[in-house]
Amino acid sequence: MVSDGKCADEKVVGAVLVIGGGIGGMQAALDLADSGFFVYMAEKKPAIGGVMAQLDKTFPTNDCSMCIMAPKLVECGRHLNIEVITGCEVASVEGAIGDFTVRLVRRPRYVDEEKCTGCGVCALHCPVGAARDEFNSRLVARPSVYIEYPQAVPLAYTIDRETCIGCGLCETLCLAQAIRYHDRAWEREIKVGAIIVATGFEAYDPSERKEYGYGRFPNVVTSMEFERILSASGPYEGRVLRPSDGDIPGKIAFIQCVGSRDRAGGNRYCSSVCCMYATKEAVIAKEHTPGVEATVFLMDMRSYGKGFEGYIERAKREYGVRFVRTRVGEVVEAPDTGNLILSYETEEGDIVKEEFDLVVLSVGLRPPNDAARLSESLGIRLDAHGFAETRPFDPLAATRPGIFVSGAIEGPKDIPETVTQASGAASAAGAILKSGRGKLTQAKTYPKEMDVRGIAPRIGVFVCHCGINIGGVVDVPSVAEYAKTLPNVVYAEENLYTCSQDTQRRIQEKIKEHSLTRVVVASCTPRTHEPLFQETCREAGLNAYLFQMANIRDQCSWVHMRTPVEATEKAKGLVRAACAKASLLEPLLRVPIPVKQSALVIGGGLAGMIAALDIACQGFHVDLVETAPCLGGHLRKLHFTLCGEDIQAYLNDLAHRVMSHPGINTHLASEVRDITGYIGNFKSRIVGGKKTNGEVGQGVELLIEHGVVVVATGAKEHMPSDGRFLYRLNPYVVTQSEFEETLASGAFISKQGHDGPIVMIQCVGSRDEERGYCSRVCCSEAVKNAIRVKRMDPTRDVFILYRDMRTYGTREVYFEESRDLGVIFVRYPDEEMPQVYLETGGSDFRPVVEVTDTLLGEKLCIPADLVVLGTGIVPDERNKAIAQMLKVPLDENGFFLEAHMKLRPVDFATEGVFVAGLAHSPKTIDETIAQAHAAAGRACAVLAQGVIMADGIKSEVMKARCSGCGLCVEVCQYNAIELDDKEKVAAINTALCKGCGLCASTCRCGAITLKGFTEEEILAEVDALLC
Repeated sequence: MVSDGKCADEKVVGAVLVIGGGIGGMQAALDLADSGFFVYMAEKKPAIGGVMAQLDKTFPTNDCSMCIMAPKLVECGRHLNIEVITGCEVASVEGAIGDFTVRLVRRPRYVDEEKCTGCGVCALHCPVGAARDEFNSRLVARPSVYIEYPQAVPLAYTIDRETCIGCGLCETLCLAQAIRYHDRAWEREIKVGAIIVATGFEAYDPSERKEYGYGRFPNVVTSMEFERILSASGPYEGRVLRPSDGDIPGKIAFIQCVGSRDRAGGNRYCSSVCCMYATKEAVIAKEHTPGVEATVFLMDMRSYGKGFEGYIERAKREYGVRFVRTRVGEVVEAPDTGNLILSYETEEGDIVKEEFDLVVLSVGLRPPNDAARLSESLGIRLDAHGFAETRPFDPLAATRPGIFVSGAIEGPKDIPETVTQASGAASAAGAILKSGRGKLTQAKTYPKEMDVRGIAPRIGVFVCHCGINIGGVVDVPSVAEYAKTLPNVVYAEENLYTCSQDTQRRIQEKIKEHSLTRVVVASCTPRTHEPLFQETCREAGLNAYLFQMANIRDQCSWVHMRTPVEATEKAKGLVRAACAKASLLEPLLRVPIPVKQSALVIGGGLAGMIAALDIACQGFHVDLVETAPCLGGHLRKLHFTLCGEDIQAYLNDLAHRVMSHPGINTHLASEVRDITGYIGNFKSRIVGGKKTNGEVGQGVELLIEHGVVVVATGAKEHMPSDGRFLYRLNPYVVTQSEFEETLASGAFISKQGHDGPIVMIQCVGSRDEERGYCSRVCCSEAVKNAIRVKRMDPTRDVFILYRDMRTYGTREVYFEESRDLGVIFVRYPDEEMPQVYLETGGSDFRPVVEVTDTLLGEKLCIPADLVVLGTGIVPDERNKAIAQMLKVPLDENGFFLEAHMKLRPVDFATEGVFVAGLAHSPKTIDETIAQAHAAAGRACAVLAQGVIMADGIKSEVMKARCSGCGLCVEVCQYNAIELDDKEKVAAINTALCKGCGLCASTCRCGAITLKGFTEEEILAEVDALLC
């Protein structure tokens, strides 16, 4: 259940232990630390980063995994209220919610973490070179003294005593005197109020599947090994090579479901991510090696996430990735070539043998190897699969109060779901610890800002290799040397990874050493990295806005990967332009904005109620607006979950707690008509209702002020129109939700003459020309209702007509159960939707379903007693109006578009506005609950600050030039400009101004300047580019 702040009025410890330093652990830690709680992050490996640090790219955007994660790595490492403890494990947990005593055991590192500078001299001279590199999936060897990866946090070396020969050379060479051969394990007790478990997963070991030859044939590799092969920082520097001989493979096969959906292998569940990561790896392989042929062998394509279906179609259409539906029976090696011969059966029943140069096994996700030991230490239970046990309506809470879970420890999931759960778990922890907020944290102080007035520009340029993401195409050393010749540049250097923690320290050192007054970084996108580098400058005493970026990854190495000479010249031009602008940059001030500590939640469905209750339980006032006369939204149409939980009982309890909470004003039969303002200071007009006890207010208009907005407007069920499938033309054709209502009411009883087949048709209104996305829940809903029917009437035939059964995660177990109960599954071709027509004769008209069975290769005609349509989820028609009011975007399908698909799944680019539930995209009940918690947590991080610092890039009016024409007032989308009645000139509200520059570009008098993007600065860039 959603926490009601049980510990709020008791003495609690305002600290949280986060176990696991992967992306989920980092997100939870940062959210908590930013919300006023001290965080201990315990990671068993020598560095944080988890599996995401090993990935090359992320789907479906193909963002560089390390590039988008690096800012979070550095932020965790330097956050005053996060203590990173590596190489440690939890030994025991005593106490209760709000006041736990945790005993940690830390393994010896044999290197003093505080003294180590990360110079690497010890590793360079280590005589041992036979230790297998776990980070690189054991593809290559490493020295006995090592770091996990170049951007590791902490950037301190570790000695592997199992392979170390004890020669003493590293101790002799270490100028920092950081080597500690006699290091010992130690124990430490910490006090925390809550615990978040984010320990991730282990990859399945495919050596258990002898038929695939893993471990026997060198050219059979796992998907994680192939990630490292593809990675710019991997053993082959991103070149696609065969491990056996270093040749470039011409044909690569990807075998799916290795260790997943497999009773024999012990993992009955679907690992959720394998279809997508295999497709991504196929795409990236073809980008790295043009001409390579990639084939994915699969059972079902489970591209259920936001943007996933489009990615698969692009892989087919633009990259020529081939998808074959089968389960490969055997892999054998051709001894003379090292190639692999795959044996498989086609859908037509033919046995085929096909030869490939390289085989990639898409291995599944397993619980961590130490999950059982950890669960015993924590006092929590595991489920039948070995993951942390949770409940359908409380997916973030472990079985011991005060302990929460996030990420793959709760079950297989992708990065966005992991990040979402992490923010949600942080919010749930914050709700029970609200009285401890701010008691153990410290505020960050900065050195006095350098006064650069009257000082000629002194620019430092830092050019990033980014492994081979940039350095594999752009000649980085020549770009760095060229930068030294530019006007006002007094220092320039190249870095392997400019975003790493050690390079941040180096930039700060160079600012002081060379008295730099401007800093230019040539690397990747400022969208993810600019705040990181600005903070680095500020910590060195330089104004954050005396920084400029040149994006030589996206604009050079990526778009010109086949023409390195031209890419290098373009990179020089971009650096030249960045330096020209940097010379003219002036210090800017961030505007302090007091935060109104209340929230507006739009939508009273499941996501809206969870978010409202979560925010209120953290001590902040909430206005909850719902257009319907009662709470519940789409949840009112559902009655039971896959595992049989009573949805309506849960809904009624949740609605009661929302309506009775003193911190929530519920506005029923109401709508938000207008929203103005900015983060911390929004004003909204609500029309149609007031706070009631279930009664509808009539004709009421209310103005409210609030600091944040949570959008949870839900979505709608697609209803077929124009008589398609005979829906609404024949009483024996219904939707799944209508059928579920019948099942729940007890009205479904087999009668004489009414015991014929039930035919369920999937993908009605999804994955078609109008809506290219998957609605995610339809397959599970069909399986759920089919199981219910078979349990009620085992003799009744139930057909499910599908294209791909997308019962991902542990939902696969119910798919398996439905087959065991006798549900008949018929796959139809993607381009041939089943048809429904009437069978005449007798006393009534029964529908007949005509479908092409891909297995039989012929059409079937099924006389149906009932046709059940698996209708998709479509966005709410109100989304467009709300998006316009909040100045937030919608995606191509009409759902709200988040700031970043992977790492900011509940944030908008517009600060202070968050999204949750079906308004974001189709999702299940447990996923909606987790995202609602996450949105609430992100909102509370803003509300808890009291005062926030707005961006310094604002427009400014030169009154002497202003004619008072008012054109800028008309074009400003944020209502930040108004005409001063006395002076008859434009006046800008700096708090409202978003720095978009539209007013400056529109002003015919040249009276408006956008700070940070002045006309002089922009023209200097243009002139430099044209040189």
